[in-house]
Amino acid sequence: MPTRSQTLAKATSLRSMFETQGAALVEPPILQPADTLLDLYGEDIRARAYVTSDALRGEQMLRPDFTVPVVQMHMAHGADPARYTYAGEVFRRQEDDPARANEYIQVGYEVFDRTDPAAADAEVFALISEALSGLQVTPVTGDIGVLLAAVDGLQTTDARKKALMRHIWRPKRFRQLLERYAGRAPMPKTRAALLAGEVTAQTPVIGKRAQSEIDTRIEALRSDAASPPISTREVDLIEGLLDLKGTMPQVLGRLRDLAMDLPQIQESVARVALREAALKARGINTETLMFEASFGRSSMEYYDGFVFGFRSEMRPDLPAIASGGRYDALTRQLGHGGEIPAVGGVMRPGLMLELEGAA
Repeated sequence: MPTRSQTLAKATSLRSMFETQGAALVEPPILQPADTLLDLYGEDIRARAYVTSDALRGEQMLRPDFTVPVVQMHMAHGADPARYTYAGEVFRRQEDDPARANEYIQVGYEVFDRTDPAAADAEVFALISEALSGLQVTPVTGDIGVLLAAVDGLQTTDARKKALMRHIWRPKRFRQLLERYAGRAPMPKTRAALLAGEVTAQTPVIGKRAQSEIDTRIEALRSDAASPPISTREVDLIEGLLDLKGTMPQVLGRLRDLAMDLPQIQESVARVALREAALKARGINTETLMFEASFGRSSMEYYDGFVFGFRSEMRPDLPAIASGGRYDALTRQLGHGGEIPAVGGVMRPGLMLELEGAA
């Protein structure tokens, strides 16, 4: 295992590489306001972060990653375009897998540039790929934007689309909802009894939800139950999209075919094609570059377009050695009316040193 000093030296070297590309060095505080992350992800983020509080600052989180504070900083007073780099500790709770590190050093590169998003995607991917050269790692790419567009264009209620959008990053729950909305899964007996008015209770309301909130939720469930199911054709197309996997040219051809039946994804597919051309221009061999339509659905929930990851061929037990993606919507959420296309990626120098030592 590499020592902390070795990992810090590696992190400094990687950060310097990004500085030579014109990136400004930033150092967000380790303690971050919890309210921003809770607004973005809801209470789910508590399961992945360390939360503390004090009387003056309220709830705070140990930095779970750098992207959110960098976006906040940029949207407050950043230049246009801008490039940033950073290196430092991040903290992730690992209650389900104690073998994985809950504190590690991360090095990143973020690009805010509205002139050519495809070129910015390729820039980030190519620089990280270059930094990893010599290591036995395999890159995989995807595009969350294609799936988001597919869901947004479904012929169903806004409430159902919002629910599916919310659970895109929870693949099992997403499939369950899709099956239920298509009428392929039976309604749970307790819910059926509730909606039929067969459930009554004389006990007082206990908990944070008021009776009015409970009534509103029941009415929403009744409205959903009365809505027509999503067509079998649409569900099959979405499931076909989720299963797409192959080299970038192979999948791009199949995406174009699929867009004939799912016209709402045409713009997103066109962006994938532009990105492939930009990657080629950066010297990336896209003929062998893997593309998985479902890739990135277990990463941070702010990605809404291009996603990528590099995994070890020798150590499949390790998490991603590097990963990243596009997060345009996050700049809108944190920009208070402003927005700018943005993409970034991070590397784990400690894991890189482990692989170098094993080579």
